[in-house]
Amino acid sequence: MLATPSGSPACADDGRPRRLAAQFADMIPGAATIRVSLTDPTQTWPHLHAVVKDEAGRTLELGRPIARVASCWILRVWPEVDWMRPHIFCLADATLTRSDLVAAERGR
Repeated sequence: MLATPSGSPACADDGRPRRLAAQFADMIPGAATIRVSLTDPTQTWPHLHAVVKDEAGRTLELGRPIARVASCWILRVWPEVDWMRPHIFCLADATLTRSDLVAAERGR
C-alpha cells in the first residue's frame, strides 16, 4: 500500500475491511473466518499464524504462502490492534474481534 511521507496510508477509508473480506472469499473458497495471531504453535519465536474455518467450524487447510499473505493483509488493515492476542476476522460482516471475546460470547 502506498503511504504518504508522514507514514499514514495514502488511501485510508472505511471500505478496506469489506474489500479485504471479498478478496479472501475469492482467494480461499469456503472460508468464513480467519484467526490471526503472532503465536504459531510450531515456532519458538513470534511468527504470523492463520487458521481458516468454514461456516460449520471445520478447519480449512492452507498453504504457508496463503496463510502468511492473509495474516499480513489483516495486520495492515488494523495496525492499531494489540496483536499479542489472537483475533478473528469474519468474512461475512468484515469485522475483527479478539478471539477470547468471541469464545466468551459463544459461552453465553
